[in-house]
Amino acid sequence: MKIIGRDKLADFKEKHPDACSQIDSWGAEVEDTDWSLPQDVRQQYGSASFIGDNQVVFNIKGNRYRLLTQINYRNKIVLVLKVGTHQEYMKW
Repeated sequence: MKIIGRDKLADFKEKHPDACSQIDSWGAEVEDTDWSLPQDVRQQYGSASFIGDNQVVFNIKGNRYRLLTQINYRNKIVLVLKVGTHQEYMKW
């Protein structure tokens, strides 16, 4: 999969250095995979939340942070929409 929006991840990591390793690991895992269906995501990330319009929320650092994405399965693209704390996520 190709990740678009890495600048949002980099900005977030600057503000929250405790999340760096998990965000980097998530990015590496996603680039190394080939999801064709939401079930493929669910199999790899059982705690991911699917909220419609191919949007998926990933928990980062034990649910302390949330990563909102939109996945285009046909074109193999994961678009990073937002990344924030759990409290920020509740306002989205």
